[in-house]
Amino acid sequence: MSKLKIVLAEDNVTFALLLKFVLEKEGYQILSAVDGQKAIVLIEEHKPDIVLTDLNMPFVNGLQVISHVRENLKLNTPIIFFSADSIGEMALEAKKLGANDSMEKPFNPMDLATKIQELLEN
Repeated sequence: MSKLKIVLAEDNVTFALLLKFVLEKEGYQILSAVDGQKAIVLIEEHKPDIVLTDLNMPFVNGLQVISHVRENLKLNTPIIFFSADSIGEMALEAKKLGANDSMEKPFNPMDLATKIQELLEN
């Protein structure tokens, strides 16, 4: 069985490495991007099973990633976004654009792994 692919867009390199380590231990293949622009390229190339994106990133932000996946690519791929403020304007906009779920920073990577598993099972 091939590993489920996750595109992870996170500009905090240390946090991205931590998430990658935890999620790879859970059996996922992680494709990392440090900004939304690179994330979009990875999504188009690899058609991941799930997308994880920070909202605040340089160049192309998480809202633009979510919008691109839903509007341009017309994909129903589950999307979880990270935000320091899960009820702020950007977070509300992310949900309107079609994000499935959110994680408020800082969070435990194992909680994210649980949330991913739940989303993929539904």
